[in-house]
Amino acid sequence: MEQLHEISDRLISSVGSGFKRSLFFRINQDERLTEITGARGTGKTTLLLQMAQKFVVAGLNVLYVSLDVPFFFRNSLFDLAETFYKYGGQVLFIDEVHKYPPKHKDSDWSRELKGIYDAFPSLKIFYTGSSVLALHKGQGDLSRRKVSYMLQGLSFREYIEFYHKIKFPVVALEDVLKSHQSISRDITDKIKVLPAFEKYLKSGYYPFYVESPENYYSKLSEIIGVVIDTDIPATSDVTYESLHKIKQLLGVITTSVPYTPNLSNLSSELYVADQRTLIKYINLLEKADLIKTLGAKAVGNKIMNKPAKIYLNNTNLMFAIDADNLQTGTLRETFFYNQVGFVNKVSYLRKGDFLVNDKYLFEVGGKNKTNKQIKGVEEAFVAADNIEVGFTNKIPLWLFGFLY
Repeated sequence: MEQLHEISDRLISSVGSGFKRSLFFRINQDERLTEITGARGTGKTTLLLQMAQKFVVAGLNVLYVSLDVPFFFRNSLFDLAETFYKYGGQVLFIDEVHKYPPKHKDSDWSRELKGIYDAFPSLKIFYTGSSVLALHKGQGDLSRRKVSYMLQGLSFREYIEFYHKIKFPVVALEDVLKSHQSISRDITDKIKVLPAFEKYLKSGYYPFYVESPENYYSKLSEIIGVVIDTDIPATSDVTYESLHKIKQLLGVITTSVPYTPNLSNLSSELYVADQRTLIKYINLLEKADLIKTLGAKAVGNKIMNKPAKIYLNNTNLMFAIDADNLQTGTLRETFFYNQVGFVNKVSYLRKGDFLVNDKYLFEVGGKNKTNKQIKGVEEAFVAADNIEVGFTNKIPLWLFGFLY
């Protein structure tokens, strides 16, 4: 226990306090149980340590632990929390809950967290886990107790602040649509935005790029493998054969994105007899933040709906997986969907590329893109690449990276 405190103090004191993700300021730190999920490499540990640092500065008794350390091979999370609480502990930060080794067959991390929540009412708990925790069928029902947040990769706005040390405010979608010219001018007066945007598309989404730029894409490839081989099995019931099929499916998707799935052809190609199983695999890849599906306006359980298109989750994955066969149009659409879809509802229509919030129609293209495909449609816009400032309903594509 003493060693855990030493590690906690060292990590909390050493974490940088300068740049903070936009989520840091949105989390309600008065809640008793807070869940933060996100893909590998998006910066969950750093965010958790920065939050812990804030509580330490405020004079509270804080402990940070990662559940993948040997201490938890034999010791339970509940016992740790009880000891911490008895010695005056006030805020417990738990990293990587999906890696916790259960102590017996009738318990898991979610049941232990439920027990901690109920037994120690004055203890605040923050915990992080993989994006695929959404698939976890925990033995302890935390839904009525926890408040959940999702940490996505860096937005283009955050990328500029992180690497160029220029801070801009988050802009709401409606403000982008109404005032994009003045907002764009304010930004382009301070930074050459187009070269920065080009770099962001290639390597700006995951914060760990700064650690080793030369190994960035190889690390991304490793992350993909670990997500499929480790994170998905830890949170859902899948066989080894299923993991192999999931990898094959990702390979098929990445050879032709945006991918328009033909379930019959896919089933034959992957030797999957049940199309429901195939849709389950697609859902697993999406929950793991490796792909993003785009569906038509629909009601009902998403896993039962065939997606209209499938994209890779973000543009950096496109460069990591198949940089030699990138299509510029797909790159633009992937960026738009990734950034806009995180904070807005995005769906598919045959006319235009994206329908946002069931109201706004968008066509995505280059600087010479016209209104031809959306002519006569109210609330229709062009998200145009390679322009600094737009005009009327033509908006710079890069500006949609300022929504969070």
